[in-house]
Amino acid sequence: MGRLIGAVVAGYTSMAVTVFALLAAMYVVLGPEGSFEAGSWGVSGQWSLLSLGVGLIAAVEGGMLSAIIAGDDRGPRVLAGLVLVLGLALAVPALTGSPPAGPRPDEVSMTDAMSKAIQPVWVALITPFVGAAGVLLGAKLRAVAGVRRAEQGS
Repeated sequence: MGRLIGAVVAGYTSMAVTVFALLAAMYVVLGPEGSFEAGSWGVSGQWSLLSLGVGLIAAVEGGMLSAIIAGDDRGPRVLAGLVLVLGLALAVPALTGSPPAGPRPDEVSMTDAMSKAIQPVWVALITPFVGAAGVLLGAKLRAVAGVRRAEQGS
């Protein structure tokens, strides 16, 4: 049971660190003008699509790590369920929240960008499913890689 919990915690932690690092780098590259719609806190279409890609990459990585640590598919299955449930819970503010008052200034710190950005509802709702699918894909890729390695060793 400890190995299963460790696999889920490690996979989720790895996903969180990867998402944070890649989104921070993406914000540095795109800047406020590429990350947001003009004068708005709404994220750009470019940001929405790239952030889904970042989420998928992180989920595949987390699924692979979880599978390695768990030694079977239970870790990734639990991780995928956790990603789906937490992701849907975190989507609630996008459905019910109100936008920040006033227009977005031209210069936006990364902290303000993270706390005030408004993502489209469709992104908030699809992200947990992309994440869960990515975790399961990562576990599958890990299993395929393990089989290939075993075949090459024999």
